[in-house]
Amino acid sequence: MYHFGKYLLFMSTLVVRGESPRILINRTIDEAILIGINSIMIVAIVSTFIGAVTCVQVSYNLTSALIPRSTIGFMVREMTILELAPTITSIVLAGKVGSSIAGGLGTMQITEQVDALEVMGINSASYLVLPKILASLLVFPMLVTLAMFLSIAGGYVAGTLTGALTAQEYITGIRDAFIPYNIVFALIKSVVFAFLISSLSSFRGYNTAGGALEVGAASTTAVTNSVIAVLIADYVCAELLL
Repeated sequence: MYHFGKYLLFMSTLVVRGESPRILINRTIDEAILIGINSIMIVAIVSTFIGAVTCVQVSYNLTSALIPRSTIGFMVREMTILELAPTITSIVLAGKVGSSIAGGLGTMQITEQVDALEVMGINSASYLVLPKILASLLVFPMLVTLAMFLSIAGGYVAGTLTGALTAQEYITGIRDAFIPYNIVFALIKSVVFAFLISSLSSFRGYNTAGGALEVGAASTTAVTNSVIAVLIADYVCAELLL
């Protein structure tokens, strides 16, 4: 409870004595480039192979002659949109983005750069942390959308190349009984995960004290806490929204 209360107090400082909108927008764009553009490659690789593996494994377990092969495409679509794309992508980003945020803020804290901002009359939490959170809220849904597309495309390539099903059967499967709300649900989850990862990582990094070892420990703790928070939030969102 002590750390949770400290986290809430930390979040409240982000909106006190905030920066001007122009500075905030410029900082958010810079952070969005660092968080989003630099994460496209890892998201693309992970999501493509997740879709391919899902297609192959569903095909392996689908042995009944009474079930149409188009069910493989249906299963890949449902698993990708509801769970794999938002959750696995966020866990990967928790490792990449979360450790980067915690390490960067922790280094600034131990080298007294944060204190220098406070001496100049700048709210360091608002200037350093708030743009990271806003940028995460902006780019995470984009990365999840990209992951959805590439995962389904990876399933298509794997299914057709291995002969598990034809291209027409796969397309029929991904069109079958489509529920548009599932995409909305996935994007809502991505926003929730983005806030948790960015805020928890920023909290751990901003409150680092000591030296280089403590920065590494803060990065590790930030990733661990972010992954646990994502998994808990995943279950809560499923219970509330489905």
